Amino acid sequence: MSERETLIPKHGGYRKLKSFQIAQLVYDITVRFCDLYVDKFSRTRDQMVQAARSGVQNIAEGSQASGTSKKTELKLTNVARASLEELRLDYEDFLRQRGVALWAPEHPALKRFKAKRCATVDDVRAWVEEERLGNKDGHGQARTNTGKTKTGRDMSVNVSDSPCESVQSSVLVANAALSLLNLCCYFLDRQLTAQAGAFEQEGGFTERLYKIRTSRRKQ
Repeated sequence: MSERETLIPKHGGYRKLKSFQIAQLVYDITVRFCDLYVDKFSRTRDQMVQAARSGVQNIAEGSQASGTSKKTELKLTNVARASLEELRLDYEDFLRQRGVALWAPEHPALKRFKAKRCATVDDVRAWVEEERLGNKDGHGQARTNTGKTKTGRDMSVNVSDSPCESVQSSVLVANAALSLLNLCCYFLDRQLTAQAGAFEQEGGFTERLYKIRTSRRKQ
């Protein structure tokens, strides 16, 4: 291994992080959500979009900065986590101020949403349309969303458990966004724990530089 490779370890690769992928989807959802459901003259609109963007950008920037500063990586990951927590509160406020209860994780509609494993805004929009149409196929029969977890457990959900024809699209999207935010924050908490442990054990750029210089002098 060369000296440069030792001094500056592999870094970046944030596009492969689950936290980045989910945060990016939440950002796209939030931009569309605010365009459709939040008053364009409201400060909340800009704050929600900026909080969502901050989550994405700081995950990426932290990952890229990790090559020369583990401390910066840790700091920026924490900023991303804080921004998404702020966004989570905004979505919760949106529901509460309209007298709508926040759905529990086991809510049938949320179980159907999770089973779809949406990767794009269009996937989320398709789920909303399915819920709004009463989850019926072309013959008026209840559909079933199917899928399997990584362990092979069946994730089939009978969509007739709780039809959402009367539920506003904004409520569906807000709860879907909150579900994604909960997952993203979980991944970020794990990243922070791992980054803190690595920084404590291995140190940062200064420590690596000192070790390399010491080794060079001995040689």
